Amino acid sequence: MYKAVVKELEQKIKKTASVYTEDLGSIRAGRANPALLDKIEVESYGTMTPLNQVASISAPEPRLLVVQPWDKNLIKEIEKAIQKSELGITPSNDGKVIRLPLPILTEERRKELVKVVKKNQEQAKIAVRNLRRDAMDTVKKMEKDSTLREDELKIAETEIQKAVDDGIKEIDRITDAKEKELLEI
Repeated sequence: MYKAVVKELEQKIKKTASVYTEDLGSIRAGRANPALLDKIEVESYGTMTPLNQVASISAPEPRLLVVQPWDKNLIKEIEKAIQKSELGITPSNDGKVIRLPLPILTEERRKELVKVVKKNQEQAKIAVRNLRRDAMDTVKKMEKDSTLREDELKIAETEIQKAVDDGIKEIDRITDAKEKELLEI
């Protein structure tokens, strides 16, 4: 009975970890990565559209991103959207493609980015803890409703805590990898 609650919790924790990984993808390290532009939206024919749906994005060199719009009329809109973003990259275009040269990160900027990663890590951990609280409430309610025995409740609580501990370890692992990537010169 409680196993369904634990299984659902594990799936939600995996989802939280994957969302956290996606969020970290938009924090740029030293190398060019097309994921940097994932959160940028462009006004396309009156609607806001994610950049990767109106252009192809590639990283032909370690410090260069190239955005090639499928519709050449959108080049100015794409350039405007990139300039408005918080990436701090100045785009240049030749009428066909937009080039985004990534400046080398200073040590100070790298440390600021690590702080951002730590803040995101804490948010992910809070989300996992909230999931634990919800799962614990569910199994306690099941025990009150007499659909769960007291000994099963203890087992369920232990399994829930183990799933949460594993999820937090995964978030820590993801954070450590991103920190290492950011501080790598």
